[in-house]
Amino acid sequence: MLRIYLIRHGKTEGNLSGKYIGSRTDEPLCQEGIRELEGKTYPKAALLFVSPMQRCRQTGELLYPGLVQKECPLLKECDFGDFENKNYKELSGNPDYQAWIDSGGTLPFPDGEDSEAFRIRCREGFVQCVEEAFALGSPTTAIVAHGGTIMSILSAYGHPKQGYFEWQIKNGEYYVLTLEEEIWKKERHVLSAEKGLWTDV
Repeated sequence: MLRIYLIRHGKTEGNLSGKYIGSRTDEPLCQEGIRELEGKTYPKAALLFVSPMQRCRQTGELLYPGLVQKECPLLKECDFGDFENKNYKELSGNPDYQAWIDSGGTLPFPDGEDSEAFRIRCREGFVQCVEEAFALGSPTTAIVAHGGTIMSILSAYGHPKQGYFEWQIKNGEYYVLTLEEEIWKKERHVLSAEKGLWTDV
């Protein structure tokens, strides 16, 4: 049995401003984000995977100091293209943005990543992490990634089944996933995915 803690990184300045912060913007955690992470106790893990973006590596270091970080580039956030580092107010009146909204987020980001290709990439990264965790016999594994990455993973493998946007998660929050190796190999889904709980330090 494998337990995975799927954690969204702490807050950044871009998050506070409601901006689309993707794979082009490698910003660090803001002071508020650091304080929030330092003020909570997270479950212990024997193995740690992170997106290579600075905000994820910093979060991993704060939550699991001294634990070796295994970077997985496939877990990076989406490339938001022309929308990168802008919020909805700044994009208001932009015809490309309106077209993207009208499509329900299914159109590719202008000069960016296709949403379906992004989700497939994230799922491939998750599969790599799971298979390595099983191979190493790690009973508890943490993965620090991005909101879109986590939604991509859980909309495919989560249980109970839910749509992409139903798996939204705030900065610093996490899901606890339970996997059984033989079921995972045969059916590619987790036994359960539940919102994690923490205690204040």
